[in-house]
Amino acid sequence: MRVAERKRLRNKPIRSLCKTNITKAERLIFSGELEAAQKAVVAAISSLDKAAEKGIIHPNNAARRKSRLMSKLNKAQALPSAETSAETSAETSDSGEPGNLPKEADEVS
Repeated sequence: MRVAERKRLRNKPIRSLCKTNITKAERLIFSGELEAAQKAVVAAISSLDKAAEKGIIHPNNAARRKSRLMSKLNKAQALPSAETSAETSAETSDSGEPGNLPKEADEVS
């Protein structure tokens, strides 16, 4: 039992650091600070890789957490570009040219 206790105490700070890094990265992603979030994600991925390499967490667990974190970051980065493209398409449709009108509007006139 003493060996398990020693290993648990040795692994605990590393596991805690992984959780902390992931939480910091997620907070930055959801707050919209994408530059800082990207750096935090890199730090979180590094700590997950180290924990998996040392056998503290299972490699599949590390891969799953990294995948979820990257997915959140990619969605956050895609939102600003989607908003700007939506604004651009809205500006072009308001130009008043007959070719840009919806089909229903063409049929009515």
